[in-house]
Amino acid sequence: MLGLCRAAAMAFALIAAAAGAQAADSVKIGVIYPLTGVAASAGNYAKMAIETGVDIVNNPHPGLEKLLLGAGQGLPNLKGAKIEVDFADHQGNPSVGQSQTLRLITQDKVVAMLGAYQSSVSFAATAVAERYGIPFLVADSSAPNITGRGFKWTFRTTPIGTDFAKIYVEFLSELKKAGTKVDTIALVFENTDYGTSVSGVVRDAAKAAGFNVVADVSYSANSTDVSPQVLQLRDKKPDVVIFISYTADAILYTKTMKNLGYKPPVEIADDSGFSDPAFVTAVGDLAQGVINRSAWSMGPPGSPTAIINDLYKKRSGQNLDDTSGRIMQGFFVLADAINRAGSTEPAAIQKALQETDIKPDQLMMGYNGVKFDKTGQNILASSYLIQLQGKEYVSVWPTAHASAKLMLPYKGWE
Repeated sequence: MLGLCRAAAMAFALIAAAAGAQAADSVKIGVIYPLTGVAASAGNYAKMAIETGVDIVNNPHPGLEKLLLGAGQGLPNLKGAKIEVDFADHQGNPSVGQSQTLRLITQDKVVAMLGAYQSSVSFAATAVAERYGIPFLVADSSAPNITGRGFKWTFRTTPIGTDFAKIYVEFLSELKKAGTKVDTIALVFENTDYGTSVSGVVRDAAKAAGFNVVADVSYSANSTDVSPQVLQLRDKKPDVVIFISYTADAILYTKTMKNLGYKPPVEIADDSGFSDPAFVTAVGDLAQGVINRSAWSMGPPGSPTAIINDLYKKRSGQNLDDTSGRIMQGFFVLADAINRAGSTEPAAIQKALQETDIKPDQLMMGYNGVKFDKTGQNILASSYLIQLQGKEYVSVWPTAHASAKLMLPYKGWE
């Protein structure tokens, strides 16, 4: 009988150990991006960025040890548990984003969420996570209202529209002081949450700084003809045009401007579609000199950022761009919070996110750190300006961090 008891106890211990090992095998995070539809290019690059991040967290890659979870040992505080990502396609549709978020939370039992590229989808999906008490990390969507609703479960690492508005105004003010004519501005924006909210804060900031906004050109997202909008710009003759557009729209506007022979003296793009590698491939030779924003820099060979870029390029065939970089950075911040929580309980992860205080040298992106205010917004997020010169974007402002000289006026297809 004693032998049987010992055998039973040993068997129980083995079962318990196996259960514990299984519990430490993986931690499931739900991720929603537009994997089909007009924004599928950006969504699939986002997917590959997250897959690269998962590989970095789960497996050692020499040279990344100083970054968040860069040792590649999984989640040390969860006995080396590996990250598992559960992807869902929201198709660029807010209602689909809501239903997919609900499915990932209630059926797939994810412990946290990440997404969602389009601000309108992030706005809708975070409301579902808030209702169910699941942390949702927004890594890329920049509409200010996403973190302006008093939510307790939404956190955002990326800079937002108000940050970008400040950057654009500082840049244009510097140009004006140097003698470049930038008195009049036109805003061109798609009419979902992203375009309307960002254009609003840029408009307010520009007017407050003394610039004259001579045209507000709103258009339906995924338009098939923007000739009337381009003709309106040609008629108004603004010194500066700022585009707030997704990929298909950015390509369409560039081709239409070429067809109608219109080029503004200064063209600024609010990241998004203009950062998508598909944009540069499709019309890069027609958009020479377009100014964009970015917090990503590849860095010198052998640097952590260069190593990350190489890993991403092996998977995607492209260098990492700002949007995909911000998404990967958001993933690392969420994984770090889960590790610091030492638990897969949503409330513990929420608390860890609230207590986040990450220093710049732990990040792959050029933020001043990551620290969330009471709304869930990263108060240390930052960015700089880049310009398409040849087949690549190069940093041009602030000049202290520039790798190339700013080219003006906008060259377009010349």
